[in-house]
Amino acid sequence: MNAKDCPACGRAFASIRCPSCGFSGEDDFFTDGCPVCGYTARKAPRREGAAPVQPLAGALPLWVYVLTGLAVLGLSVILFFRR
Repeated sequence: MNAKDCPACGRAFASIRCPSCGFSGEDDFFTDGCPVCGYTARKAPRREGAAPVQPLAGALPLWVYVLTGLAVLGLSVILFFRR
């Protein structure tokens, strides 16, 4: 289905959402399938030489969590002693 408008209410679609990974974007991003995971409803051949786009990593590095924890702890101590 390549509709640009909703068949039920007639409103224009603001973006397209990939049913596989949930990425949302304009229809131009999805000309060759999902730019994040490569999902396509039809089995179209990939362009030659096009590297697949890697999805973003799920978690941040450990140092980000440690640094954030130390910042929160330091701010808590400062606020506690300001009383």
